[in-house]
Amino acid sequence: MVSFCLRVMEENGRKKVQDWTCGDVRLWLQGKGFSNYSNVFSKDHKIDGKALLAIDESDLRNPPLELKILGDIKRLWLEIDAIQQRNRPTTASFHTPNGYLRRKSVCKIDGVANIGESPYDDIFVSDDDKLDWDIFSAFSNISETGRTLISVVYAFSVFFVTSFVMVFVHDRVPDMKKYPPLPDIVLDNVPLIPWAFEMCEVTALILSVLLAIVIFLHKHRIIVVRRLAALCGTVFLLRCVTMFVTSLSVPGIHLECSGKLYGDTWAKIQRAFVILFGFGLSVNGVRTCGDYMFSGHTVSITLLNFFISEYTPAHMYYLHTCCWVLNMFGIFFILAAHEHYSIDVVIAFYITSRLFLYYHTLANTLALKRIESRRSRVWFPLFWFFEEKVSGKVPNEYEWPLKRPAFLCSKQKST
Repeated sequence: MVSFCLRVMEENGRKKVQDWTCGDVRLWLQGKGFSNYSNVFSKDHKIDGKALLAIDESDLRNPPLELKILGDIKRLWLEIDAIQQRNRPTTASFHTPNGYLRRKSVCKIDGVANIGESPYDDIFVSDDDKLDWDIFSAFSNISETGRTLISVVYAFSVFFVTSFVMVFVHDRVPDMKKYPPLPDIVLDNVPLIPWAFEMCEVTALILSVLLAIVIFLHKHRIIVVRRLAALCGTVFLLRCVTMFVTSLSVPGIHLECSGKLYGDTWAKIQRAFVILFGFGLSVNGVRTCGDYMFSGHTVSITLLNFFISEYTPAHMYYLHTCCWVLNMFGIFFILAAHEHYSIDVVIAFYITSRLFLYYHTLANTLALKRIESRRSRVWFPLFWFFEEKVSGKVPNEYEWPLKRPAFLCSKQKST
């Protein structure tokens, strides 16, 4: 009888599992040593090949099957799971009993990095959330380098809009004679340090050099640059909104602010380019008023600090400590210079840090990012576009990106 079952199983091996009949499932169970359950599966519950591919361990434990022997449950589930794994592309198209789809996550970085296999083999997706993939197929063919270039263009476009908004709000700054500085518990108790704002920009320059070195040596620099540009663009776009909707009075009486400096639109555009190419730094001669509620300097030094900490190994704690010290001193220098209210710094640090952490949490969590949900793509369109081909946490691997000159290579071979 056993030899007959094995011979039938060989014949069934040429047949796809989803095409198995209830009789085929009964013979498969007998061939695997579960003859006592063959009639329960095939006759009592009409389990054919499709139903077998949709079964999970809970179905074996719970009614109506409700197997009583734990060892049989485990061994039978191992056999069913093995056959499901071998037929995973087919299983992905079947409905599970709870009305959800089972899909496999693919874990790779197309053309950039191969992080490894996904720990999330099964993701359940409601029928209501299935995507019409034709909508997004045009964007799926864009290379990693192309996506990075788009993110850089996005960031610089936002920087120009920010520069123009800064010119606009400068013209709307409240009259210092009628609207004195608002009460601020920090500014009221910290004396003005005239050179503090320049020191804040020095800390930003130091962090910028460190991050530039990290990106230059990082093996996955394309991804790091894309994420940096995407986050910078998004945070500064939000800053544009906060600057535009509310104009606070100047925080320090030492600041020389007078509105209506740029009358016509062309003059404002020219001034916006000056701010853009000067990176908004006072050391480059850029001085503006009215861009409060959201400190741009705090955004910059916080993003620089977080990116350096994220894309360097954890054992480089001295570097991480120095970056955090520079970040905190930079914030202190902003307040000591009386260039921003305390609320400007608090809001900027909180929003920047949360956005960085949320973005990287989504990017590192495959189960959340790979769920094919229309709602997810609607709410996070940029994230989906920039991270579509990146799965899992980006490893901190380094390499020298430049090739050796030919004469050095030939000299090394000769020796």
